[in-house]
Order: sequence, then structure tokens, then C-alpha cells
Amino acid sequence: MNMKKVFTIFFGFIISIASSQTLLKPDRVFDGNQMHEGWVVLVKDNKILDVGPSSNVKSPKGTKEIILKGKTLMPGLIEGHSHVLLHPYNETGWNDQVLKESPVERSIRATNHVKNSLLAGVTTMRDLGAEGAGYSDVYIKKTIDEGIIIGPRLLVAGPAVVATGAYGPKGFHDGVHVPLGAEEASGNDVIKTVRRQLGNGADFIKIYADYRWKPGAVSNPTFTLDEIKLMVEVAESAGSYVVAHASTPEGMRRAILGGVETIEHGDGGTAEIFKLMKENNVGFCPTIAAGDAIMQYNGWDKGKDPEPARIIQKRKSFKLALESGVDIVFGGDVGVFKHGENYRELELMVEYGMTPTKALQSATLLNANIFHLDNLGQLKKGFLADIIAVDGNPTKDIKTMRNVRFVMKDGVVYKND
Repeated sequence: MNMKKVFTIFFGFIISIASSQTLLKPDRVFDGNQMHEGWVVLVKDNKILDVGPSSNVKSPKGTKEIILKGKTLMPGLIEGHSHVLLHPYNETGWNDQVLKESPVERSIRATNHVKNSLLAGVTTMRDLGAEGAGYSDVYIKKTIDEGIIIGPRLLVAGPAVVATGAYGPKGFHDGVHVPLGAEEASGNDVIKTVRRQLGNGADFIKIYADYRWKPGAVSNPTFTLDEIKLMVEVAESAGSYVVAHASTPEGMRRAILGGVETIEHGDGGTAEIFKLMKENNVGFCPTIAAGDAIMQYNGWDKGKDPEPARIIQKRKSFKLALESGVDIVFGGDVGVFKHGENYRELELMVEYGMTPTKALQSATLLNANIFHLDNLGQLKKGFLADIIAVDGNPTKDIKTMRNVRFVMKDGVVYKND
């Protein structure tokens, strides 16, 4: 895209499509791995042309310069677990969103959700299921790709796959048929379900390896190990992969041995289970922020009240995951809480024991590697120009990630405060 600088008004925001070459000059650069003082980044069209010490990066005459004084430049965040079709449960409960809000209404809401996440520095987002809205996430992705709305690059799961009888909304008698939050499958039918979802535009397959069989009951495993292996085999033969919602040790064990690439939530993970994950190169997406938000919706006064059992257990499982050395995926289950507040997960990852640098690596380089994004997650020559800037130094204070001042996606500047 070789063009002179132009402006367009999009959703009330002035978006700058960069001139053919732009030099970004911050105080420091976090390249996805480590911090560098005095570095700059040269962007040409939608790619990074050069990066390094300012004395080493030569920019030709006519290059536009953007000065980012006091700021840290870094790769755009890669959100690993989101639901663009959901909004916070303290506004509307999950059941009512699935049963009372049409896919049209939810898609209209989603246009704001993806915009808010982009402007908060999330340039790539993995959506873990439309939760009763069919393939609406596939079409949200399509409208972003076609420039109809603004938002992150999306990787979408479509409806997700649940074992027959093991998902909600629940609590109705057997003569009432309600729309479910995911697509049911069992036995050899899982083959057809996976193929159908991939054919309808899902980028990957999300399964529920455990869930509550009755309202209010504890979670138990759902799919058998053989069913999971079938779904993984079918997905991989199509060039895709499978991820699993799993919170019980047995559900996690089956998902790991079945060949999934990431485990979502993992509240009940044990040292043995995390060791098994590490041995099988399975990533762990803890979604700390979702549980933290839900407990507050349920009346927990954080900072004053004692921590609920769910929070205590999450701290324990996260500590065990850290000790195991398993790859920890940044992904907060945003949608349970407000889109655009994706930073909550980073702050909690640090509060629960990660260093700020490790948390930032998780949200950039590591997630790119796990999600098979070969040209994202680093500020590196030849990589796509998905770049953000924040006030201060996030490796010293992770809360600076609340203050994203500059957002470039694919070489286009969407925000420059």
C-alpha cells in the first residue's frame, strides 16, 4: 500500500493511514522479549522495515516522524481468551444474554467491543466462542477484515462444541427447547460437527472438556478421551487445532492427552496435571480476571473482605502452573468484564506471581508463537506493523498498560494521544 498520508473518519475517530514510511521515536522499545533504551522503529506501509538504536536506523528523506516522548513502544497485545459477543455479567447475566438478546443485537454490541479492545492496545484477539450467537463472531471478523468496522485481528471459534446435555442455559423441563450457548455433539458425530464448524469459518475448535451437568452442580468431565482425540485429529487434518475449556483435573488430563493446544481456566489444576501439560507442550490460559470479576459481581468487596474460596484456589493453581514452567497464555475472558479493560489480566498475572516482563512476553511473543502467528508479537524487521505505545515503563509498573496512547494496526494509526 504505497500512498501519501490520508485521513478518514471512522466511528468518530480520525484514523491516519501512514505515509509510505514512518519513523516511531519513543523513549524505549520493548521488542516482545526485552526492553531497549534509545531504540526506534521504522515502518513502511504495513510492515516493520527496521528496528534498533536510533543511530543505526536510517530513514530516507520524506519519512514522517512520530515522537512518543516518555513512552514505551511495544508490539500490539494479543488477547488469548475473549468473547466479543458477551458484555459484563453485572449488566446482564449470561443466561439472559443467550436467551433474550438476539444475535443481531449482540453483533451490534460487538462492534463497540472490538473497537474498545483495539483502542486499548489489543491488535489481535482470539475469540473463544459466540455463546449462543451462532457464527456471529465469524462475521464480526469479516467486517473488520473488510474495513467496515474497526477492531483487532480476530481468530474465532464459532459456536464451540459441547457434549450432548452438558451445557446451558439449563433449568427447563424436557419439553422446552432453548437455544444453547454452544453446539452439542457426541460419539462419532463429533467428526461432522468439527468439519461443519471449520467449513463455516471457525479458525480453530473450542471444546468443553468438563462442565456442570445440572444447574448448580460441580463440574465433571464431558467428552471421553477418544472423542477428544477424534476432534483433534479432524481439526489438525484441516490445518487447524483444538483448545479446551477445562477446570477439573480429569477434564484437563483428557484434554491434554487428547492433543489440545491450550487449556482455558484450569482452576483445579494440580502439580501433576501442570507437569503433564508441560511435557505435552500445552499452553495454559488461566483467565484470572474473569473469576475476579464474577466474585465481585457476587458481592465480594475486594480489598476489604477476605478472599473467597474461588480466588484462593485460583492463586494456588496459578502458583503451581508457574512452578511447572508451563507456557502461560495472556487471556482474561474479556466479555465477562468490560471490553477495553483487557489490562486487568496483566495486572492480576503480576499480582499472582509473574514478573511484569514475563506477563508482557505472554501477551506478545509467547501468544504469537502459541497461536501460530509467525509475523506478529515482536518488533522485528519484516514483521507486521502492529505497534502500541504506553506512558512510562510497563516492565517496572504493569499498571502503565492502562494508559495506551498510541495504536497502530497493520501500519494504520488508530490512536495517537
